[in-house]
Amino acid sequence: MSKESKRREALVYHAKPKPGKIEVVPTKKYATQRDLSLAYSPGVAIPCLEIEKDKENVYKYTAKGNLVAVISNGTAVLGLGDIGPLASKPVMEGKGLLFKIFADIDVFDIEVDTKDIDAFVETVKNIAPTFGGINLEDIKAPEAFEIERRLKEELDIPVMHDDQHGTAIISAAALLNALELAKKKIDKVKIVISGAGAAAVSCTKLYKAFGAKSENIVMLDSKGVIRADRQNLSVEKLEFATKRKIDTLKEAMKDADVFVGLSIADIVDVPMLKSMAKRPIVFAMANPDPEIEYNLAVSARKDLIMATGRSDHPNQVNNVLGFPYIFRGALDVRATKINEEMKMAAVKALASLAKEHVPEQVNIAYGETKLNYGPEYIIPKPFDPRLISKVPPAVAKAAMESGVARIQITDWERYEEELMERMGNDNKISRLLMNRAKMNPKRIVFAEADHLDVLKAAQIVQEEGIGVPILLGRRDVIMELMQEIDFDHEQVTIIDPKSDEEKLKRETYADVYWLSRNRKGVTKFDAQNLMRERNYFAAMMVNEGDADALLSGYSRAYPSVVKPMLELIGMAKGIDRVAATNLMNTSRGPLFISDTSINIDPSATDLAKIAVMTAKTVRLFGMEPVIGMISYANFGSSKNERARKVKEAVAILHRSHPELIVDGELQIDFALNKEMLQKKFPFSKLVGKKVNTLIYPNLEAANGTYKLIKELNKSDSIGPIMMGMKKPVHILQLGASVEEMVNMAAVAVVDAQEKEKRAALEK
Repeated sequence: MSKESKRREALVYHAKPKPGKIEVVPTKKYATQRDLSLAYSPGVAIPCLEIEKDKENVYKYTAKGNLVAVISNGTAVLGLGDIGPLASKPVMEGKGLLFKIFADIDVFDIEVDTKDIDAFVETVKNIAPTFGGINLEDIKAPEAFEIERRLKEELDIPVMHDDQHGTAIISAAALLNALELAKKKIDKVKIVISGAGAAAVSCTKLYKAFGAKSENIVMLDSKGVIRADRQNLSVEKLEFATKRKIDTLKEAMKDADVFVGLSIADIVDVPMLKSMAKRPIVFAMANPDPEIEYNLAVSARKDLIMATGRSDHPNQVNNVLGFPYIFRGALDVRATKINEEMKMAAVKALASLAKEHVPEQVNIAYGETKLNYGPEYIIPKPFDPRLISKVPPAVAKAAMESGVARIQITDWERYEEELMERMGNDNKISRLLMNRAKMNPKRIVFAEADHLDVLKAAQIVQEEGIGVPILLGRRDVIMELMQEIDFDHEQVTIIDPKSDEEKLKRETYADVYWLSRNRKGVTKFDAQNLMRERNYFAAMMVNEGDADALLSGYSRAYPSVVKPMLELIGMAKGIDRVAATNLMNTSRGPLFISDTSINIDPSATDLAKIAVMTAKTVRLFGMEPVIGMISYANFGSSKNERARKVKEAVAILHRSHPELIVDGELQIDFALNKEMLQKKFPFSKLVGKKVNTLIYPNLEAANGTYKLIKELNKSDSIGPIMMGMKKPVHILQLGASVEEMVNMAAVAVVDAQEKEKRAALEK
């Protein structure tokens, strides 16, 4: 993609379908006059008077307790510098989005038009009653130090400048584990800090809190080593001024145990790295390019433990591991501040989490066989679902123990359950899916590439590294559309199955197809004609190893696309029925719905097979299936054959697959509502479980349900995911959106990865 195209894409993303990245939505009913009279006048007066009596009631009757202000004056925005408050707003909205998706914290972003410290502090103090916490963002040093110090002293709610403390907390967790692996003590190691900005100062202070000694620390700024005999040092720099008679990074690196980079790219070279002590630790965190390139560093020192700020290398120091969860814990005990004890608790929780068994969901997301605590895994991954249940409780406990909590949590098990429930509306599954696909991209045939939306999806797949698109369709149309969206045709393969250029390939495919079907009524002439059809041609590409996966169905009815796939590719070994499932990212979490596309009225035996295939698909996403077999009846309440069919399917599953958590027949509300199920049917195998998989008795019910959820709740849909096929082929719903096609491309890649692994094991 050209620079101009990337620019346009970023602008469209922020502008459409509505400007910005966050919005305010009601949390109460507002349908009737009664609702409105309670929401506003006259009903609203009652909680107002209660708050007047006791200010703590504001947490009971308003959103203050879950509301954080992200505040900036735009003086140090990302890598953009002093761009002003208005230009910083997209970044602040982005921060708000991260708070919401990782910790379910609501945010108002506030851009303050002043560089004056007094005016900034006064502004924040005046608006602070609205919020449960203040996140300061992108404020330049040294003003940031003074602003944070004063606000922490003068406000009774948590205040944190994430640019300082976020990196400090994450890198400190990584450092504790790296030192443990290197068998070194923090009070003995020599540490070099490249950079003297807000983040570098905060990192170094936190390392000292964990035992690092001032005499063992050397800090450098743009002028070189910060020495005690240098003139005009700020208070912050003076704390870290060394008495050693050295001036350069090269001198500082000799025999150093730890290098922490928060400066600029490529300032560390191989000789410097080799001059470090045995088992060195290097955190090169300059973004987007580190102080020394990762592959260069690890090839130069085999005993190196390294972290960067990048997601494409091990040990990413990513602030999203910290700030959402630290504020979550602070808000949940109504802490008056975020103190050192709370930050240190977050560090210890992150360090400890890296040593625990890694859930399969995380292994899948990062394309690992098994992530284990070691030099390439010293901090948790950003997509680790356990972060929400590990870090906030640690922070909350520290707040309580240090005396800054205004409420006490007593039932920690229940609190952790509540934290996990908060993340039900997150789309982590989609991000995990994309991440896994990128680990080992595969060749995907887009069989209808002469449609603009299909081409847009292929472009995203190619640019994001999800897969390698192969475009099928009329070459002239594809080329014209590619020019329209600035998609470089030289980066992909374009194939027109009807063209003269593909005659030899058509004939080859036709011969293979004819030999496989000549006793089933297919003539050689038929085979040659069918190979001019894109779906037949695409299926043969996958069959013959000229592509790894296939996507089709955007412009044609589902049955007409499924037919050639079943004829040419067929079902996997041991499978006598294919089916489809849709993954819905709902407000209660991921929900699989089957069969949404293929089996019109399956028998009890068929339903059992569909449930087993769906369970395997659920595990592919790193989740343990909890299956509700859906009906209009509950546990024998109807003797109608349709209800009996579901009951019989459950009996088959209980006999043949006792390891599966499955039950029914159940009405949908009982399957999804744990309290209702517990109260009415305490004997069910699903009691106490969160159902994540629904098997419907017929196609119209499953298809209607998934489309209803998609349209009414604007839930992301991934699917239909074809199950039971020999090769990775997936049929899109008619008129699928670009986003849905990109999701399905990722599914196709992951499917190809899994089938490749299975084939290798069978050999």
